[in-house]
Amino acid sequence: MAGSAGGERTARANVAAFDRWEIVPRVMTDVGQRSLAVELFGERLPAPVLLAPIGVLSLVHPEGELAAARAAAELGVPYVLSCASSHPIEEVAQAMGDGRRWFQLYWSRDRELNASLVGRAERAGFSAIVVTLDTKILGWRERDLARGYLPFLRGEGVANYLSDPVFRSRLGRPPEEDPAGAAAQFLGLALDPTLAWPDLAHLRERTRLPIVLKGILRAEDAERAVAAGAAAVVVSNHGGRQVDGSVPALSVLPDVVRSVGGRVPVLFDSGLRRGADALKALALGARAVLLGRPYVWGLALDGVAGVRSVIERFLAEIDLTMGLSGCADLAGFDAGMLRPAGPDGRR
Repeated sequence: MAGSAGGERTARANVAAFDRWEIVPRVMTDVGQRSLAVELFGERLPAPVLLAPIGVLSLVHPEGELAAARAAAELGVPYVLSCASSHPIEEVAQAMGDGRRWFQLYWSRDRELNASLVGRAERAGFSAIVVTLDTKILGWRERDLARGYLPFLRGEGVANYLSDPVFRSRLGRPPEEDPAGAAAQFLGLALDPTLAWPDLAHLRERTRLPIVLKGILRAEDAERAVAAGAAAVVVSNHGGRQVDGSVPALSVLPDVVRSVGGRVPVLFDSGLRRGADALKALALGARAVLLGRPYVWGLALDGVAGVRSVIERFLAEIDLTMGLSGCADLAGFDAGMLRPAGPDGRR
């Protein structure tokens, strides 16, 4: 959960990128009534925050995704369930009740399996599909390599696969009888290094849900995403877990926003630690942000209550920082509220 790719420079750069922008508060504005509400896919959300998809949450708490999903539902924050979860799609949906939820898909080599997972999510009340584009192969993660550790080999984070009829049909024996064989099958097909733009048409034919493309860092890729029918894009470098030395996600957010030109919402993750960070990303053009690692630490410490506490504090800091900066709503907190860091406004 804590580790990133290589020397972990990208993860550090993601956090540092927020320090290159400063908020310039205005005064004498009425902020007595404030709103963090935002519209996304025709729905009004109470705040511009979703919980990012993070897999294998059972590593930090036995309830894993169930606890994170319950906390999100209690606060009205959409939860993005990782494909690599420790609890099946249907159990997470049941835990959330009518809470808003999206499903993140790792594109596998098996198209029938992809369609099965997406169909299960749609039937379970998930309202969007998030395809992660930056993980066609796993990054060079030295903390894992040093320990010879991969949770999937131990049956962690594969609940959606072991419960899927298509995946089970590919096995010689049921996973309950041959867990090692199931793990080998998972590792052989879970990711597809040949994934390319034309493949998205196959997914579009198999779901009515909005398709969100996550992992965009280049303006031209954002253009391709819109042309391919994406309902939204997520500017993200996977929290630094894939490419060591990658560009910080925040530094390319304005380029992606300009290239999209308002045709679809631009979301953002990678490096968010504070409510003020979220406001900076929103001012630079993001419609909403996806909070990742901080809620995992809350989960590790105190389960549902820990996740809820992290979300509540994150939202409170957004609200207070917005108000103290002289804005009553997010529309007022635009690029004019920021300047490049430095005594003379230079980065």
